[in-house]
Amino acid sequence: MNGGKSGSTATRGRRIVLWRHGQTSWNLERRFQGSTDIELTDTGVAQARRAARLLASLKPDAIVASDLKRAARTAGELAALTGLDVTHDAALRETYAGAWQGLTHEEIVAQYGDQYAAWKRGEPVRRGGGELETEVADRAAPVVLAHADKLADGGTLVVVSHGGTIRTTIGRLLGLESHHWEGLGGLSNCCWSVLGEGARGWRLMEHNAGTLPEPVLGDDD
Repeated sequence: MNGGKSGSTATRGRRIVLWRHGQTSWNLERRFQGSTDIELTDTGVAQARRAARLLASLKPDAIVASDLKRAARTAGELAALTGLDVTHDAALRETYAGAWQGLTHEEIVAQYGDQYAAWKRGEPVRRGGGELETEVADRAAPVVLAHADKLADGGTLVVVSHGGTIRTTIGRLLGLESHHWEGLGGLSNCCWSVLGEGARGWRLMEHNAGTLPEPVLGDDD
C-alpha cells in the first residue's frame, strides 16, 4: 500500500522539500533533543541563512514548520527571503523520547543498551518511554499531506522539521514498512530531502542534500 497518494490524482507535479533545522549546542554534544526546545547556535543560524538562499531559488509556495525554536528560527530565514508566512504546527515536532531526552549517545547506550539495540534492529520501541516512530508518522505525515494538497499543480512546499520526524514522514509518504525507515539514513543540520510527485505517488528525488536538486537524466520515465 502506497501511503504517499493523496487526493483524486497523483500526477499534479507537486514537490515537498523536507528541511532539517540548523545546528544546536545539543547536536554538538550528541545529546538526544527530542521535544526539548533548544535554540540554534550562531553556526546554526548561519547554516539556515545559507540554505535559505538556495531554497528560495526554488520559489516555494508555502512553508510549514515545527513550533520548536530551532525549526521555527530556521524557517524564519526562508520566510524573510520569500515573503511567505510560516505555518507552525506542533505535529511536526521531533520524536518525544522521555528519559532519553538530554542524554548523550554514550549515556543512552550505557543505560538503555537493549532498548537502543532493538530500535536499531527496526523493532517498535518506545525510546525512553516516549513515542513509537509510527506514532510520529501518524501525527506528522497527515500535516505534510494536507499542506501539499493545498498547492497548485507544480507547486513546492517546504517543511521545516527534525531529523527523526522527517525520516518517519518520508517513510510513510513512500509507503515503506516502518522497519525499513532507518534505511533512509539521517539528515545533516540544515540539509533537506525532496519528494516529487509521480504516477504512483511520492518519489524520493534527493536525500540529505545541501545543494539545489538537479534533473534526473536517463531515469525510467
